[in-house]
Amino acid sequence: MERIDVGGVEIEVQRLKAGSGRPRAPLVFLHEGLGSVAMWRDWPARLCQACGREGIVYSRRGYGGSDPVPDVRGTGRLQPDYLHREALEVLPALLDELDVEDPVLLGHSDGGSIALLHASHFPVSACVVMAPHVIVEDISVRSIEQAREAFESGGLRERLSRFHADVDNAFWQWNDIWLDPRFRAFDIRAECRRIAAPVLALQGLDDPYGTLRQIDEIAPTQGPFEKVQLPACGHSPHKDQAQATTGHIVRFLADLP
Repeated sequence: MERIDVGGVEIEVQRLKAGSGRPRAPLVFLHEGLGSVAMWRDWPARLCQACGREGIVYSRRGYGGSDPVPDVRGTGRLQPDYLHREALEVLPALLDELDVEDPVLLGHSDGGSIALLHASHFPVSACVVMAPHVIVEDISVRSIEQAREAFESGGLRERLSRFHADVDNAFWQWNDIWLDPRFRAFDIRAECRRIAAPVLALQGLDDPYGTLRQIDEIAPTQGPFEKVQLPACGHSPHKDQAQATTGHIVRFLADLP
């Protein structure tokens, strides 16, 4: 594990090797709203080997072993544009530090939104998203309210503490902004339509955080777009349907640089 300085913030980064073979665009893994490098477990490494591509996995600020957000529930509280800032400011700066151009972005949940936003403004080789958010649905808000209850009085805080150096920092920066009434206006559908790179979107049919609208309404008007509906799958396709998810991604990327 490395720590990369991005604008004065130390970001936890893991680099994955792909073995021998022709150089191809690396996979950059963008985690969910409560994710981190560790929460991906070994799936990124297995996917990189299956695709024959190197990989970069990192924890956003406030998650995993990256620097925390100061006063996360006060002056440091995330604002409604936080996904845009991650996609258009932080991620480009990190890719510059790592000397990565035209990556394959692979995002889950919040990370999927970041991937779509970045791909709508910067060149990428492809964009793969699992359970992304392009709008805020009532089902999402209800589940995030339930997550708050589980964190405060259930076992969620203890479970998450295994994956984050500062578990309160990780949880509240995500939960507070998603339950902020101002965030209900979040809508990136127009930006998604501008994506020129190939896009693969996967959505579990039993996802408690979003419906099929989240992938149906990506609808880019330039590059190729493929949607996959996964039965018996919740919010984490790479966990709930790991074999099927890996197979779809490997096939989708097979002929891409």
